[in-house]
Amino acid sequence: MFQFFVKQENQTEQEVRIYGEDFHHMSQVIRLKEAEVFRISLQDGTKKSYLCELDHYETDCAVGKILNAESDFGEINGSIVLFQGLPKSDKMEWIIQKAVELGVTEIIPVAMEHSVVKLDDKKASGKIQRWQAISLNAAKQSKRSIIPEIHSVMSFQEAIEYSKTLNHVCLPYENEQGVTGTNCFLNEIGTSDKIGIFIGPEGGFSKKEVERLSDHIKKVSLGHRILRTETAAIFMVGLIMMQFEQAAEIENKI
Repeated sequence: MFQFFVKQENQTEQEVRIYGEDFHHMSQVIRLKEAEVFRISLQDGTKKSYLCELDHYETDCAVGKILNAESDFGEINGSIVLFQGLPKSDKMEWIIQKAVELGVTEIIPVAMEHSVVKLDDKKASGKIQRWQAISLNAAKQSKRSIIPEIHSVMSFQEAIEYSKTLNHVCLPYENEQGVTGTNCFLNEIGTSDKIGIFIGPEGGFSKKEVERLSDHIKKVSLGHRILRTETAAIFMVGLIMMQFEQAAEIENKI
């Protein structure tokens, strides 16, 4: 089933109108026919989604009938914020795509001491637009009900301050010994918690950055192997998503 995101102003109780690139994709690429069913989610972050049936095409839009609502489809009650140390451009795009598919809520690029890529304001603006488009496409593909936000680039200190608004924050660190602490961190996660993950760039975290960590950030181990930045990001997001899913299942059985 195809998925589209629409502005709230283009949806009423009975119908939805789809414009722009999605209208072109629907009418000219996938050639959706009248009475075929598709799914929409609102762009406002409310997690509201609807099953719709294509009614007809107009000159500049597709008009669908709303069949029924689907609340929180494809979303957890909690949230995951990924603080990603700036890697090389192609790696960042891959990380965004896969992290969105797995369920992150926000991705914050962080300029760290060992980051190879340095973005000035002009370059950063263009990158954020491209990264946000990748987030949108990944959200459609994975049937998300929200479009995860790609923030502007933050400094390491700005990221630490932002993370203080979250319930639990971890930082996978190569010198941390044993996975017992990792399991303890995961077991503390509640179904509605906001979780932060700090991932270093290709060169890892500098000694100075590790020393500057606040007490609320817990260093964890991902095992004996040294993982690439993109592997560490996806591995940790996957672990936390499974913990969210498991906690939700247990809560629903009680």
